[in-house]
Amino acid sequence: MPEAPLYDVAIVGGGPVGACAAALLARPAGGPRLRVVVLEPQVPALPAAGAPPDVRVVAISRASERLLRAAGAWARIAGPRVCAYERMHVWHESTGVAGASALVFDAADVGEPNLGYILESRLLQAALLEAFTEAGGELEAAPLASLEVGEDRVRIATARGAIHARLVVGADGAQSAVRKAVGLGAEVRDYHETAIVATVATARPHALTAWQRFMGNGTLAFLPLFDGTSSIVWSADETLAARLLAADPAAFAVELDRASDLALGATRLVSERAAFALRRLTAPRYVARRVALIGDAAHVVHPLAGQGVNLGLLDAAALAQLATAAAARREDLGSLGVLRAYERWRKSEVALMGSAIDTFDRLLSHGNGPLSRLARQGLGFVNRSQELRRFFIRRALGMTGELPEAARRGAPAG
Repeated sequence: MPEAPLYDVAIVGGGPVGACAAALLARPAGGPRLRVVVLEPQVPALPAAGAPPDVRVVAISRASERLLRAAGAWARIAGPRVCAYERMHVWHESTGVAGASALVFDAADVGEPNLGYILESRLLQAALLEAFTEAGGELEAAPLASLEVGEDRVRIATARGAIHARLVVGADGAQSAVRKAVGLGAEVRDYHETAIVATVATARPHALTAWQRFMGNGTLAFLPLFDGTSSIVWSADETLAARLLAADPAAFAVELDRASDLALGATRLVSERAAFALRRLTAPRYVARRVALIGDAAHVVHPLAGQGVNLGLLDAAALAQLATAAAARREDLGSLGVLRAYERWRKSEVALMGSAIDTFDRLLSHGNGPLSRLARQGLGFVNRSQELRRFFIRRALGMTGELPEAARRGAPAG
């Protein structure tokens, strides 16, 4: 029987986060070329020209754009199916959409061309996997069956046979099989909310603006899409969400018009509705011997700030940077020393963002006490302060904090 192939890194899960880690590892900047394999049983194709937008979309920050350039994927992404948004308009139901307490972020406030991009999750994943294979990476179209951690390698069993790797990266989502296989637990807290996502047409143009309204029973966001429609993300309390999902399209549009304060005029569903329960997930440990978790396998945050995929992409870049540096020093890139440096780096950053998002959800989406009233007033206060607006814009763009090198530098398009 032939010996199982040995890779430097095996990544379980080829979604956007796993694919980004793979692409960065396969084309390291100035480091040694690593042998990398991705286990992904369902590889998507790039969306067909002229096809309507997918229901599942993501918001990409400036830091993530830089990572995607470094990964060689941005040239495949940038094009007619991407919508750059220039402003964000946030308000609470206690005031009108044009009230004095509404908060408006504008890219011009920080001298940037935009605040980020809205694009289909499938486009992001397909572009990254193409960049990965073009750089010499290998795709294994099979799910993980089991893994066994040895002294100097991990044995990974799949339906198509076994492979070995010095380092295994779990990028296989909130129900991570990798996390469970090596005994890395997860703390889960139920928000008792359901996120409803759909594509809608609106009477007025979205004006390259993301719109978000905080309500007593959830949060509603309109994200601008490339064809003039908008993607909605309605995070609603479970009882309300069940009623909204049971409503016919016309009745749903009536509820959506009421909840949106008619910020973009009357709405009309142009896609099916999808829904998923919202839970906060935190892995107390991101690493074990020869294993590291990234993205949703390590942490899941509330979607109201659109930061989930951006946090995962930063995980991918941080791990790739440290593993590549270890390989350049001829160190074992699966050693606990390397992996714990990654864990310390990313756990603190994710904890800060996750706590901030939970505070917004608690005070602005569901609160009605003194602290909540103060938070609502704070929206107007921030709007009146140019310096505070700039601070929050830079944070949302990913221009602050301890960033991986690929997120700080402008890499050539490719």
